[in-house]
Amino acid sequence: MADPRPHAATPNPQPGAVAPDPQRHATTPSPQAGAGVPDPRVGAVVITWNRREEVLTSLGRLLALPERPHVVLVDNGSTDGTAEAVARAYPEVDVVALDENLGAVGRNVGVERLNTPYVAFADDDTWWAPGSLARAADVLDAHPRLAVVTARILAEPGGRDDPIVAELRDSPVPGPDWLPGPALGSFLAGASVLRREAFLACGGFSRRLWLGGEEELLAVDLATAGWELCYLEELTVHHQASKQRDAHGRRRVGLRNTLWFTWLRRPLRAALRRTAHLARTVPRDRVSALAALDALRGLPWVLAERRRVPPRVEARLASLEASQENSRARRYVS
Repeated sequence: MADPRPHAATPNPQPGAVAPDPQRHATTPSPQAGAGVPDPRVGAVVITWNRREEVLTSLGRLLALPERPHVVLVDNGSTDGTAEAVARAYPEVDVVALDENLGAVGRNVGVERLNTPYVAFADDDTWWAPGSLARAADVLDAHPRLAVVTARILAEPGGRDDPIVAELRDSPVPGPDWLPGPALGSFLAGASVLRREAFLACGGFSRRLWLGGEEELLAVDLATAGWELCYLEELTVHHQASKQRDAHGRRRVGLRNTLWFTWLRRPLRAALRRTAHLARTVPRDRVSALAALDALRGLPWVLAERRRVPPRVEARLASLEASQENSRARRYVS
């Protein structure tokens, strides 16, 4: 495989984006491991919707971490008393009760509430291993052009590698030699720590995408602005998939968002190739048909917002096509 690695110098950012500053280095030392000293570098944002008991468990685990992160819970309009229950059980949590379900945009709301340089995302069915947040902050301190670190994900119960881990570990994405782990073309929000300034400069998650593969668009906008993303095996997130899932709804939105992302950022030939592959491989059922219809309804917005990524970023996306087509973890089935 050819190695289209970008030059080590920071590329020109998009208009309005904050370019990474290779001269800036954080000076806050890591707290002593296991000392329970709050680490002022990392806050945490959790989003939830109608999963009161699960989010109470997830928050308890976050608050028990030795890093003692400041935690923001964004409740996406739950009707099961989630916000009230969390406020009673964990008064130290900053609870934001929204009137509507904003999906992933709830994370944007949470990030705005924090003033820490780094933000760990968690879902109501995930939790971070002790020490992982401090280690992520150490790595981000040491690499000022790094915007996202994604952790190893262990599926619970059992603590087995999630199927996506092999793809992260063996990522074919080209990246600079200084990266502390394999370069990534995208990331998993519920298992990643992000640099807050980069997240905000690139606009956070898109309101139009809602929830389901929403990371892909933000990831390429970060890369276009000169930031790097990588996988770090030494970080760990546990994931016990909630039983309260709408599998058909998630597949419908995920497929729609994949189509939208493809036509928002990929060159014409690549977009046609990806669309044709999806048309051949997704189930021929009502859910896929509705997803395609949803994508078509958004076509005027897609065309108005279409902005092709630069060649160096497209090279990264192209390097992922084979693994995406053969992926066991990213199939549009339910």
